Formats: sequence, C-alpha cells, structure tokens
Amino acid sequence: MNVKVEKTENNNEVKLEFTVEAEKFDGAIKTVFNKNSKYFNIPGFRKGKAPYQIVEKTYGAQIFYEDAFNEVAGEAFEEGLKENNIEAVSKPEVEIKQIEKGKDLIFTAVVQTKPEVTLGKYKGIQVKKVEYNVSDEDVEHELMHMAEKNARLVSVEDRPVESGDITVIDFEGFVDGVAFDGGKAENHELTIGSNTFIPGFEDQIIGMKPEEEKEIKVKFPEEYFSANLAGKDATFKVKLHEIKKKEMPEINDELAKDISEFDTIEELKNSIKEKQEKQNKTRAKYETEDEVIKAVCEEAKVEIPSGMIETETDHMVQDINTRLSYQGMNIDQYLKMMNKTMDEFRAEYKEQAETAVKSRLVLEAVGKEAGIEVKEEEISAKIKEMAENYGRKEEEVKDNPELVKYVGDSLKTEKTIDFLVENAKIK
Repeated sequence: MNVKVEKTENNNEVKLEFTVEAEKFDGAIKTVFNKNSKYFNIPGFRKGKAPYQIVEKTYGAQIFYEDAFNEVAGEAFEEGLKENNIEAVSKPEVEIKQIEKGKDLIFTAVVQTKPEVTLGKYKGIQVKKVEYNVSDEDVEHELMHMAEKNARLVSVEDRPVESGDITVIDFEGFVDGVAFDGGKAENHELTIGSNTFIPGFEDQIIGMKPEEEKEIKVKFPEEYFSANLAGKDATFKVKLHEIKKKEMPEINDELAKDISEFDTIEELKNSIKEKQEKQNKTRAKYETEDEVIKAVCEEAKVEIPSGMIETETDHMVQDINTRLSYQGMNIDQYLKMMNKTMDEFRAEYKEQAETAVKSRLVLEAVGKEAGIEVKEEEISAKIKEMAENYGRKEEEVKDNPELVKYVGDSLKTEKTIDFLVENAKIK
C-alpha cells in the first residue's frame, strides 16, 4: 500500500491518497463473494453453489465493489494515519478515484487533524476568589425541608380547597366534545400550586369541596408536546374526593431524635451547617477551577476544527438522551415537546461544545509544556478505587486498554488543573 499526504487549503486538514495493490483488492472481492455466495440463485446450480466465475459473468464483478472497498479501506485508512502520525478528529470524506477488478484501488480521504495550541500566559493568572458562606437562614431552610419530609398528611373536611392542599380527584378531558387519550384518571393526587397540570387547571380546583363535581375549561399551550392538542380548548369533568394537607412536626429535640442520629435540635443544626460548609467548599473549589481554566483559555490561541465541535455536540446530545431515559423519555419526544428540530437543538449547544473542546486542548497543551506526568502506581490506585466502587474485579478494568488510557488522561487533567490553580493569583 502506498499513501500520499498533502495539506489542503484549510487549516488543520489533510488529504490522504491511498493506493491499495490489485491483489489485495481482488482478494477482498473473493472474501465478499464467499460471505454472500449463499444468496445467489443461478439457473443450473443449487442456491448458493454457483462458482465465482459464473456469478461474476451473470452479475458483473462490480456487484462486489462496495463491500470489497469497505473490506480494505478501513484498515488502509488506519494504517495511513499511524504511519504518518496523523491524529484525525473528524470522519473522513472519501472519494474513490479508481475501483476495478485487476487494478490497484485508489481513493482519497480528507480529514481534519488535531490543532496546535499556542499558549499564552498560564502562570500567575488573576481570578476572583469564590466563597460561599452558610447563613442561619440556610440551616433553617434545610431543617424545614427535613421536617417536611417527616410531615404527616391529614384529611381536611371543614373547608374548601386552598393553594398548597393535596387533592384526590377523578378527571376526564374533552376536546370538541370528544375524550382524548391520556386525559382520564381516577383517585389522582394533585398538589394545588405545583403547576404540574395545564395552566389554569389547578386554580379552578381552589374553592371546591369534597364530593363536588365541576367542569373546568382550559387551553392547551401552543408548544404542548402533543401536536393534536396544542393550542386547543379543552373541558375537564372533575370530581373532588378528598382534601389533604401536610401537618408539620414541631422543631424540637424529639424531631431531631426521629429524623437523625442526634439527641438535640442544636446538634442537628450544627451537623447541617457542617455539611453545607463542606458542600460550599467543594462548590467554590470547582468554580475557582473553572474561572482559572477560562482565564488560561482566553490567553491561548487555537483554531478548532468543526469536526471536533460536532463530535463534542454528539456526546452532549447522547448524554442528554441518557438522562431523559431515566425520566421515561427520549430525545425525539423531548424535541417534539419543545417544538424544536435536532439541528436547532444542536445549534444551542455549539458554543458550549466549542468551549469544552478548547478547554480540553489547552489543558493538554499546558500539561505537556509544564511536564506534568502520571505515574503507573497512581493509575493503578485509581483503577483499584474504581473497581471497588463499581463492584468489579481490578483485573477487569486493567484488561480494558481504553479505560486505562481514560484513567491516565483524567488524572493528568486533574494534575494540570491543580497546577494552574496553585500558580494562579486568587484574590
């Protein structure tokens, strides 16, 4: 195989021309034939038993060209990148120049390459100190939250529904007099003021009494996820069964004993404060790191290939889709609900993706220039920790080269960030 490399007119982009020997391409054709011979049905031969020469004569050798190309092109591409020390950051744009049985296979691949980073100042970077103090109000708010979790629900019979009440209702929705899918439920618990229903619905429950029936008229939002209901007027037949309210416990030592390992409310408050101070310290640490990284990136110059931004956006979309799955949704349903196209959605994350890529490139460049290294024992210790946390055998992690590389890269990034923060002027 022969590979020619030339730069294109675009920065961080190269064009590789591959020449694969005729013998290798012809061999790929035979391989493809052997994989697919069972599908050929030619008169005079049992299905799948016709020899290659007959199949070629009947259909033409070109019937195998696409699969044969795929058979050899991927390997050739990877070898070409490795031989020429090219780190591709985009999918190749492939153009076939010559493809014919008995002749060399010639094709080109244009790829974007990892850009060079020109570092500016990265030592002595000035950033504002980030601090978060814990106030008495913060502690009281958390305490009330804990108490609320321990609150008991009591039935209300002597008054109509008020905001904040938990109601138990039957309802059925109609549009143009016709019931619609998903618009009916029985004994449904609805907290008034939670804004979980269509705007205006919960407000009209206020004032109702147990066993009262009522027709509630609302309008579906224009951006409602269900297109057949968006912007439509609807009528709900509602029956109220029960009104409940939360009865908060007294904030005293008895409560502390019930909801914690402490004997007094003061001890519990001190524990809450200590926990919040720890959380605030961690939050301040990460935000300080972000500010330092941002400042160092502003000093650096790098032209980021579009392929890297697209790949990073892919990762972001995939991550969002994963998180949506925990809520019983997928990205397509979410986009429909938000009335957005995938292109519009991806465009919203372009700037964020570009920032993430630049940060990663700059941190890598700083680590290289500062001579930051990760020792084998550090990687081993991290792998051991990961294995214990996820209930896996240490050997399982070590046997995964990609995971080991990821661990090493992550530790190097952490060390680089620590280095930048240590050398920053934080005031």
